[in-house]
Amino acid sequence: MSVRVLAHDDVRRALPADECERAMATVLAALAHGRAHMPLRSVWTAPGAPGLMGLMPAYRDGDGDGDGAAGFALKAICVIPSNPARGLDAHQGTVTLFDGETGVPTAILDASAVTEIRTAAVTAAATRTLARSGARVLAILGAGVQGRSHLRALAPVRAWEQVRVFAPTAEHARAVAAAVSEPGAVAVSAVASAREAIEGADVVVTVTSSRRPVLERGWLSPGAHVNAVGASTPSASELDVETVRAAALFCDSRESLSNEAGEFRLALEQGAIGGIDHVRAELGEVLAGLAPGRADDGELTVFRSLGLGVEDLAAAQLAVANARELGLGTEVEL
Repeated sequence: MSVRVLAHDDVRRALPADECERAMATVLAALAHGRAHMPLRSVWTAPGAPGLMGLMPAYRDGDGDGDGAAGFALKAICVIPSNPARGLDAHQGTVTLFDGETGVPTAILDASAVTEIRTAAVTAAATRTLARSGARVLAILGAGVQGRSHLRALAPVRAWEQVRVFAPTAEHARAVAAAVSEPGAVAVSAVASAREAIEGADVVVTVTSSRRPVLERGWLSPGAHVNAVGASTPSASELDVETVRAAALFCDSRESLSNEAGEFRLALEQGAIGGIDHVRAELGEVLAGLAPGRADDGELTVFRSLGLGVEDLAAAQLAVANARELGLGTEVEL
């Protein structure tokens, strides 16, 4: 059998942010309609290991109009927090695609690149769907791989007039701001504190590895939209409990939120929210027209992104299809 292998740079060339955003919206709507499926990811940490390993299987049936080809996928990902100091992405692994009829492996992709691009594409879809149409000020907390990818993915979502970046290490924030600024585009500025980035912002994105909240409810403007993307373990929280309580809460998966989102679990423990009914909808339900999104321009909305196997499946399928047209990757006989 022939398997196409896509290296990191192959994936980045074959997976444009705008195309990936559309693919994410499509597969999340398919998930809401019951045409895409996955279990809760399995996460394992060995004693003494420098990080964790996660397994994320998924399947889509391909029966829906325009939903994409039927197929299986498995992402095997190692998350190594010390990697950035080595100049490496913390996320390392592979995404393997399998034929939807025979189960034969068809492709192997670098998971670091897939995760980088599809995570930001989901945030772009959530922002396009949930943020106020007049949003003009964007704040990004975090200046790692995801900080850069989110700035690129969000650039076309609204007509931004200000973009602010904060990271605890000021040089990192300045480097990201410089790397994504383009001639003729809105200038991206590095700011001195999270509060300075957030106050007055219409859209806030948290892409950090912090175990404690990086924002406070009092910093958020009326009508703001928050995308909480980083720190996706039960013991970590990017948002304070008051923000979770006050917001119209959306997620990629209720099951993932209940099991993996530290902010949500802490709000439950403290009695700030009543239960899973505090979630207005999954993003896919809003995209599919099955649930309402933002109620009005004054409402605070939060999208909690945990990352789903069906997103990896759809992103990998799109990357492979584009790679074939572009002549990217290597065919290997197994």
